[in-house]
Amino acid sequence: MRVERLMERWDVLIAGAGPAGSATAIHLARGGVRVLLADRARFPRDKPCGGGVTGRALRQAPCELTPVVERVVDTFELRLGYKRSFRRTSREPLILMTQRRRLDAYLAEQAARAGATFRDGVRVADVEVGPDEVTATVDGEPVAAAVLVGADGANGVVAKAAGLDAGIVRGVALEGNVAWELLDRERYARTAVVELGSPRGGYGWLFPKGDHANLGVGGWSSEGPNLRDHLAVLAHAHGVAPAALTDLRGHRLPMRRIGAATPAAGNVLLVGDAAGLVDPLSGDGIYEAFTSARLAAEAILAGDLGRYQDALAGALDGHASASWTAKSALDRHPHICFWAARSPGVFGVVSGLLRGDVRHPNEARGLARPPLRLVARVARRRS
Repeated sequence: MRVERLMERWDVLIAGAGPAGSATAIHLARGGVRVLLADRARFPRDKPCGGGVTGRALRQAPCELTPVVERVVDTFELRLGYKRSFRRTSREPLILMTQRRRLDAYLAEQAARAGATFRDGVRVADVEVGPDEVTATVDGEPVAAAVLVGADGANGVVAKAAGLDAGIVRGVALEGNVAWELLDRERYARTAVVELGSPRGGYGWLFPKGDHANLGVGGWSSEGPNLRDHLAVLAHAHGVAPAALTDLRGHRLPMRRIGAATPAAGNVLLVGDAAGLVDPLSGDGIYEAFTSARLAAEAILAGDLGRYQDALAGALDGHASASWTAKSALDRHPHICFWAARSPGVFGVVSGLLRGDVRHPNEARGLARPPLRLVARVARRRS
């Protein structure tokens, strides 16, 4: 005798419990929506990421993040070709440093407390998008939902199943950790170091955490075979033997070309990395994750999924356009970008962008305007 399995039914199924997925679940659960939040990993789990939460990201956070903050960064050290460098300090915090292992577990816990059902260690598969509902299997069991939110990252299944995986380009990154005992804690404890000029299409970094610092390099996907060498150079530049780096991890950075990627179709919405919402200049995606989560939840709660795409473009395209411009300039003329960054007034604009007080570099005034305009001009040059 054949026994038919009962199909679970939910208002919303969210595939992926990173910052975007869990934030969406928090907003929806608070709005009284029946939400199933599922992730294939067991939590807490680590995730390759610099782990920086900017001030503008904090403004979009669905809950208080203080419990998982390990360091507060108020100083930037910008370097060029491992030779020239300068430091700037802000009167206010610029970035809150955490670890994705802690941040993601905390956000998933907050989603459950808000009323969402959270299941980890389960795989969302067999996604089929119908006109009225979406069906899938969660850990092999059939599930149906009125809306499916894809928050399953750069390699997720939802975007492919819904035909939304076009228009995204990918970079690559490699990172590792180093114990504080091997570094000058006084120099780095409140400082984010960014190394310009290498790898191509990106940069190197050193970010402080609670009991260690995170070192990494990222660039265009073509740089993948060279990342270990780039990371070794970065480590040596900060007095660290490459062999001392632990927890080495590589990851992809999905970046959408403006106007070329579609984050929604029918009853499927993509948020965070699944939608290619990594900032093309900084490689950061937490602000974009929180923003897309809020906008997706607002569209679902309003019963108007069609508004999500325009709302997302309105919130992110201006800043993303400026980031693509700066990335192009950095790629071709890193020395000009370095000069511009150290010019009078420019750090005030950069820190304002990080805090969320400045929405776009075009808002720059006074001495900051000429160098930023130069960066925009060199970005438009073809050679």
